[in-house]
Amino acid sequence: MRGFLGLTKRNLLLFFKDKQSIIFSLLTSMIVLALYLLFLKDTFVNAMDSAINQFPGLSSLIDKNDKDMFANLILLTGILGSAMITVPYNCLITLVKDRENKVDYDILATPLKRGQIIFSYFVSAALSSAILTSMILAIGLGVIGMQGDIYLGTSEIVKAFGAVTLGSISATSIFMIVVLFFKSVSASGAFFGMLSAASGFIIGAYIPISQFSESVQTVCNIFPASQITIVLRNVLINGLLEHMNISLAGVDQGMFVTVIKELFSFKARIFGGYLDMTQMLGYITLSILVCIVIQIIVYSKTYKKV
Repeated sequence: MRGFLGLTKRNLLLFFKDKQSIIFSLLTSMIVLALYLLFLKDTFVNAMDSAINQFPGLSSLIDKNDKDMFANLILLTGILGSAMITVPYNCLITLVKDRENKVDYDILATPLKRGQIIFSYFVSAALSSAILTSMILAIGLGVIGMQGDIYLGTSEIVKAFGAVTLGSISATSIFMIVVLFFKSVSASGAFFGMLSAASGFIIGAYIPISQFSESVQTVCNIFPASQITIVLRNVLINGLLEHMNISLAGVDQGMFVTVIKELFSFKARIFGGYLDMTQMLGYITLSILVCIVIQIIVYSKTYKKV
């Protein structure tokens, strides 16, 4: 156990000492923020306005600040969804560097079992990504909270931090398998470029997944990252939607909130059906366990003992 903890601590320190790795980990989140400031906010607000226009007389009952707050929270979930993909991947760069520099030979020569070695990389990367994504969430909630009431209680905030932690663990478990096949940092970086470009679309940061065809929605929602983003969207925004529903006083018979949830993908649609919160959390947890088993097997096969 001492050797496992020592290797985990070493991996954590190596990552946080590399300032460039941290910056590149947050690069996609910065891009999403820049796109939002340029034009995505208007896109989200216009989408909400189109939903409001389906119900004559509703526009006067919904406060403009609530609409802006909704758009801001949608932005936050998009940033966090992207971060829960790109940050965990970059947190695994230590594993690739060790292989490129042949440090893994020295580690494999230690008394530690291969399962312990790969699990230490997994734990350190998951902890690193959970810390960074939690920081993004805390800063995001703080900034948005200064603009008005976000209608979040203590339990919802705790659940939000739990969701980003689970998302970080899930993405780390998946990308651990991927990076085991890279022998150089340059190859890992090339894959990161493609991942950064695709992540925003997969989790619906740029365009709601509901706007895609049923088959594309299925492909996107198969990825645990998309489902954890949906979970986070429910946790962070349901309180605001409930407030808006109360302000409508039943004029629309609850249909407005239903339309908004369908439009902005508050449920994961897979093969024509929908997964609820419990099913999504079960799916994500199962994927983590399966990936941990696979990564141990792959590590044992691909990394040879000196």
